Amino acid sequence: MDRRHFVQRSLGAATLLTYGGPIPLPALTPRFSAIDRWGLQLYTVRSLMASNVEETLAHVARVGYREVEFAGYFGRSPQEIRMTLEAENLVAPAIHLSLEEFRQNLEPAIEAATIIGHRHLVLPFLAAVDRPDIDGYQRLAGEMNRFGEACHEAGLRFAYHNHDFELRAIEGVVPLDVLIDGTDPDLVTFEVDLYWMVHGGADPLDYFTRYPGRFELCHVKDRTRDGKMVDVGNGVIDFAEIFRHAETAGLAHYFVEHDTPDDALESVRTSFEYLASLRV
Repeated sequence: MDRRHFVQRSLGAATLLTYGGPIPLPALTPRFSAIDRWGLQLYTVRSLMASNVEETLAHVARVGYREVEFAGYFGRSPQEIRMTLEAENLVAPAIHLSLEEFRQNLEPAIEAATIIGHRHLVLPFLAAVDRPDIDGYQRLAGEMNRFGEACHEAGLRFAYHNHDFELRAIEGVVPLDVLIDGTDPDLVTFEVDLYWMVHGGADPLDYFTRYPGRFELCHVKDRTRDGKMVDVGNGVIDFAEIFRHAETAGLAHYFVEHDTPDDALESVRTSFEYLASLRV
């Protein structure tokens, strides 16, 4: 498999409340040599989390992951989540929250984040009704600045996670560009999803160059030439080349994800083993 290029041309171009003391987190200074703490977006193992949070996190830690990104707490309190993380020598730099949660429940979300040790509160998806046109994206950028300000005041960071629809131009304008241009870098950062960015016809390296320092988080997801999501290392995305530009991008946290794995536990293991062997 040819991995000399980013993608085959056919693709197109806490601090914490005093509960238990602070959890040490890696420095935000981006440097490739620091990627000895691969993370996992727990959406990959959501069915297992729904069954048993503690056993699932223990398995994730045994595989070798040191960071996790939450997508719901599955009925556990922030204190219980914190205790489980500490028991497994894990940290959770980020949590995904819906737009409704940001609009209606940001204060309790910040409180939970502070207890658990999150650094980033991430908006992961927009329903169709929330992305009707470019004016809607411009209004959303304003909202994101307000979310970012509230997070900043609590010592946290607000982030936006892309899919492919933000990369499809509307009346000649790319929505993701509107969101980046319309937000304050001191208040808003971005989580680049490599699968969805490529699937949308964009080149992550182009975005890193045009918007240096704006991408503190990354979803490490692989793609075949025909668009299928696969375990990391089984597709054509050249992760080594992407991570050579980590400092330009601002990358500090890297979360493996697979939306629909056939075997979730096997998927997280296979992806980790590939990344652990990655050389730049």
